[in-house]
Amino acid sequence: MSHHLQFYIDGQWVEPVEPRRLAVIDPSTEEAFTEIAMGTAADVDKAVAAAKRAFTSFSQTSKAERLALLKRILAAYNDRFEDIAQAVSREMGAPLAFARNAQVSSGRAHIEATITAFEQMELEQTRGTTTILYEPVGVCALITPWNWPLNQITCKVAPAIAAGCTMVLKPSEIAPITGLIFAEVMEAAGTPAGVFNLVNGNGPDVGQVMAGHKDVDMVSFTGSTRAGIIVAKTAADTVKRVSQELGGKSANIILRDAAFEKAVTKGVLGCFGNSGQSCNAPTRMLVPAERHEEALAIAKATAERVKVGDPRAEDTLLGPVVSEIQFDKIQALIETGIKEGATLVTGGPGRPEGLNRGYYVRPTVFGHVTQDMTIAREEIFGPVLSILSYGDEEEAIEMANDTIYGLAAYVQSQDIDHARTVARRMRAGTVQINYPAWDTFAPFGGYKQSGNGREYADWGIHDFLEIKGAIGWG
Repeated sequence: MSHHLQFYIDGQWVEPVEPRRLAVIDPSTEEAFTEIAMGTAADVDKAVAAAKRAFTSFSQTSKAERLALLKRILAAYNDRFEDIAQAVSREMGAPLAFARNAQVSSGRAHIEATITAFEQMELEQTRGTTTILYEPVGVCALITPWNWPLNQITCKVAPAIAAGCTMVLKPSEIAPITGLIFAEVMEAAGTPAGVFNLVNGNGPDVGQVMAGHKDVDMVSFTGSTRAGIIVAKTAADTVKRVSQELGGKSANIILRDAAFEKAVTKGVLGCFGNSGQSCNAPTRMLVPAERHEEALAIAKATAERVKVGDPRAEDTLLGPVVSEIQFDKIQALIETGIKEGATLVTGGPGRPEGLNRGYYVRPTVFGHVTQDMTIAREEIFGPVLSILSYGDEEEAIEMANDTIYGLAAYVQSQDIDHARTVARRMRAGTVQINYPAWDTFAPFGGYKQSGNGREYADWGIHDFLEIKGAIGWG
């Protein structure tokens, strides 16, 4: 039975209080393939009440009990792996191979990392006669985006479970089917009633209501900086904890001692991954001024090898972007880049040749971009790379840090000590040196307007814990 028109509240699939629906669009065809129910404040009230009731008992469960639940969730997730991959591909246009190997696999990796980290954690420590108790923060509102749906759901839900919290999840209404399947996973795993609840809906009608709810103790939000500001302001009235992972405009400094062709090539592909829809994508490539033209030639050749097309085709590397709104925003920013004088190296406005339907974007590279240009400062969230020149290394670091964002940064050098020196000076929550493998045990989160708090493994668990000092305990 499909639960697309229901919510998961208090261990049951229930009808919404008001019969409101939203079509879910396949971005590769621009056609609706299903509908979901859309919630209201009344649905949020029901879900929060269930979570509040469940907190009384779930917060007192043992570490062993919560570990056992996490392991059942992992098993149930693996049982639904292909269903989730098919849903990701359909709702956000991800090529199937990418859906399996990156999108859905990331969710599994986060659950596994949380289990490993939690097994190694101590929830009590003694200092003299004082014992420090790490206790669950309470009822949590989890608000997740459409671009990495399983990644963000699992790196919030798993640590919240480990901490002993109860929760209400609002997935993105643009890509909601993966969230509904995840609720089925939680049900199959035997999650106690009320511990995990799901309500679909939009930001104003559900997300903001959750953020401002008097019985919600914490909000964990991933999304745009604009929306994050609204969430933080709404949550402020009840002085609840707010953890946010927001936008980015990440610089990729290719130092003079880097393996240049390899560094540029990987930088282009890193920017384009997930159709450019990653908040930590290396969208600003900084190259030595004397090698700018060489970088453009390498980037052009790389971009033009990228196959854009049907997500179901085996040779497709990039699918469409997720929605008409995203498509229009990206097209407008590409046009702005041209108007402001950047050199269009390849790509540009419109769909790729041969594609007349679907939200497909041409992989685009701009050269001779300057710091004052819109495309160097705004998060585009599409397969669009800006290449900038620097004179000396000091200028490169200054340019990289000259942004309101600070989610990620990238440094390329064949001298690891040199790379480490530069990495220390980057004002970003994550610095990746020489395109390393993804690490689910590294802290993930941002400086400046890219947010606060950290996710992944033990870092994520700590965000869902309160600290109590029991003086005289010893």
